[in-house]
Amino acid sequence: MISHTTPTHSYISPIPHFLSLTHPKNTHTNTFPTMATTLTREQYVYMAKLAEQAERYEEMVQFMEKLVTSLTPVSELTVEERNLLSVAYKNVIGSLRAAWRIVSSIEQKEESRKNDEHVVLVKDYRSKVEEELTKLCGGILKILDENLVPSASSGESKVFYLKMKGDYHRYLAEFKVGDERKESAEQTMNSYKAAQDIAEADLAPTHPIRLGLALNFSVFYYEILNSSDKACSMAKQVGHHYFINFLLFSFFGHLYSYNGHLSPLLLHYL
Repeated sequence: MISHTTPTHSYISPIPHFLSLTHPKNTHTNTFPTMATTLTREQYVYMAKLAEQAERYEEMVQFMEKLVTSLTPVSELTVEERNLLSVAYKNVIGSLRAAWRIVSSIEQKEESRKNDEHVVLVKDYRSKVEEELTKLCGGILKILDENLVPSASSGESKVFYLKMKGDYHRYLAEFKVGDERKESAEQTMNSYKAAQDIAEADLAPTHPIRLGLALNFSVFYYEILNSSDKACSMAKQVGHHYFINFLLFSFFGHLYSYNGHLSPLLLHYL
């Protein structure tokens, strides 16, 4: 699945002066640096990068949430900011989804062994993981609906956020049941379709965000709607355009190394 889950690990300078670190009295509670004042936009970005390098993704989420909600009136994020937000949430949700899959697998094994006592314990533990997943998805979906989607001005940013909205509704559909699952699936479909319409109008077929949208849409058809034919059809399209993208970058990258520069026309198509 194409996503911004890989940490960027860009170099940042040492801890800035606006943080005064406190030593926690209780080491069993989560503690954060004491902030003398509300941070600036640039400082929130810095702290998000710092948390990313420290692989403290839950705190990275908090810094990016504060950045978004501090923008009054609501304004659009830069490409760097939106990628940091995506990376933060993807890492936190990724570990929770992995935990849910492991616990669900253990639950099935315990049920097959008729170990009722363990089944009760595992079910309770799975419910706790699901509560965390629901809370996390609800948090980013609220930010998307109230801040990010309304402020998006370019086709690229609209597709990025609508795809992201579809992704997190899809994550909910992975473990919800009954009417809640149906609602999450419908929200996923609506978000992906809206993103697809804009992508087809504004983005090249080989654009990475458009490719990522198509791939995730195919995963939705396969895993949530159980429509393997539609999923395979979309995945083949993604593979075709991804291969073209690879050839373009390989070819023009060679031209760049040979000529020392890219013409404006080539830059336009790349």
